[in-house]
Amino acid sequence: MAVAASKGLFNSEFHGNKMMERKSSGRRRVFVQTETGSVLGIELDRSDNAHTVKRKLQIALNVPIEERSLIFGDVVLKNDLSTVRNDSPLLLTKNFMHRSSSTPCLSPTGKDVQQRDQSGPIEILVCSDHFSRIRKLVRKIVEAMKFGIDPIPVCGGLGGAYYFRDCQGENCAIVKPTDEEPYAPNNPKGFIGKALGQPGLKRSVRVGETGFREVAAYLLDYDHFANVPSTALVKVTHSIFNVNGEVNGTKQQERKEFSKIASLQQFIPHDFDASDYGTSSFPVAAVHKIGILDIRILNTDRHAGNLLVRKIDGGGGLDQVELVPIDHGLCLPENLEDPYFEWIHWPQASIPFSEDELEYISHLDPFRDSELLRMELPMIREACLRVLVVCTIFLKEAAISGLCLAEIGEMMSREFRGQQEEPSELEFICIEARRLLEERNMLSDNVRAVENEFQFEIDCEEESDITCNLEKKLAPQACWPLGGNIQNPLSKVEENVEEWTEEDGNIIPPRSDEYAFTAQEKAPTVPRLSMSMKNVSIGDKSWKHENVMQKNGYLSGTSSGNRSVNEQLAGSTRFVKLADMSEEEWVQYLENFQHLVYLAFSNRKSGSVGQRQRQRLGTSCQF
Repeated sequence: MAVAASKGLFNSEFHGNKMMERKSSGRRRVFVQTETGSVLGIELDRSDNAHTVKRKLQIALNVPIEERSLIFGDVVLKNDLSTVRNDSPLLLTKNFMHRSSSTPCLSPTGKDVQQRDQSGPIEILVCSDHFSRIRKLVRKIVEAMKFGIDPIPVCGGLGGAYYFRDCQGENCAIVKPTDEEPYAPNNPKGFIGKALGQPGLKRSVRVGETGFREVAAYLLDYDHFANVPSTALVKVTHSIFNVNGEVNGTKQQERKEFSKIASLQQFIPHDFDASDYGTSSFPVAAVHKIGILDIRILNTDRHAGNLLVRKIDGGGGLDQVELVPIDHGLCLPENLEDPYFEWIHWPQASIPFSEDELEYISHLDPFRDSELLRMELPMIREACLRVLVVCTIFLKEAAISGLCLAEIGEMMSREFRGQQEEPSELEFICIEARRLLEERNMLSDNVRAVENEFQFEIDCEEESDITCNLEKKLAPQACWPLGGNIQNPLSKVEENVEEWTEEDGNIIPPRSDEYAFTAQEKAPTVPRLSMSMKNVSIGDKSWKHENVMQKNGYLSGTSSGNRSVNEQLAGSTRFVKLADMSEEEWVQYLENFQHLVYLAFSNRKSGSVGQRQRQRLGTSCQF
């Protein structure tokens, strides 16, 4: 199908470019972050491996390295560092969270001078042409820092953030260190208790990984369509940063400088945010464009406070405003989550897309988007990219089917029935696509098993023939007859396939895995797929799931009092997991998904037409 063809095309093209880049790479620089947030820039030689990098980190920062691994996105680095690109961030973390009380911390030696970070006060990680605006911004900030103009901590929010200023003392960027996120080790506001890489505010967004998601939203906002401010991942060094457990002096000359990996985003002067004023006068186009981005990246945190509003003219009424979306750290989760779209009930979201918006959507390519993020953010996890692909395909098919922004958002959002959280319509489609994939895999396994059995029978026949010829004693029926009526087992398999696709009788045995339907709602067979998707598309959902959690993160029927930090982490039920499929399974899954999405929208459209007809009949016929 088109999905597989497009994927293969982009994979071959981009992977070829990657290989050329890796082969031509010589000396590279990486930025290694420890689990406590310390960062060191290290120059790599061709002879370097994971052990030598950890050794350099130990000498320079006096940190333990025993029972610790060097992580690059999804990859645990061993001897080979060829996959690591220049200026990439790495994470040194404990193996399986084991603690080592006997690990020696070496004191800095004479080599310490050689291993010290020689990079500048602000370094853009994985720098490319996409960050030309940020480079100009960084130069302004560095110049101001030379004149003693220091950053200012941001008081609001749950995580650590800092306004960096220009030479005029004006805010020009906001910097958010990854180790000062909520629940991260150096959070300055008391929200601590998690190590980097553990589940954070959202279970599918790990602590320390919101920064590159901010950058991903900027990179995916082609042509500044949704107006996301320029954003980059940086290594920044300053004494203003918080390090829990460190006692800094009160005088500037006594304060110690710390290097951090952080997101750096252009500061946008604004008049208020969307929570301060009524939203009915916001421009329709602006709401649509932000909504389109939110759907693509499955934004789980689009509330009114992260939509900035700025007046276009000095006297400005509300009809002359510009919307600026910020705070995208909780987008692109590793699993399908329940999104939060503030705009879903705004009147603008119910207005159909314009021709320009439909054209923009039609040109979106999720596979190109994925390769862009792999190139620019090599630490991004593959599961996040799969969520991007699924949501973009869903958006494109919904737009073709004539759905408006509000309808698409509702199909992606979960509902509560009683005290139970139910999958969204998008998740139902994903569950069905996964079920079809597993049925296909089971059928393939059965075919292989029959082939092996048939080959075994042939081997037995040949061996029996040899025995017959040698001993001349075996009865004829002991060997396979050469012209008998024994049916080829493979032909039986083919008949079973036909019966399975044409009759309802031959269904696969029930399963107990996490993707199977419960006993109350038996998984439909393939012939009933259309009816199944019809039920999904009109919202007739009766899914029941064990251990369902409410949206506030607590289990149904439990109290939120006297709970530890770890237990109070916001959580939601995981209905759909995409990360555990092989590449071949993923391609087949997408084919299933795209077909089911088409069926769901077709049935939804026909259902809407029928409903309108019934409404007209109901109003015109009086008994």
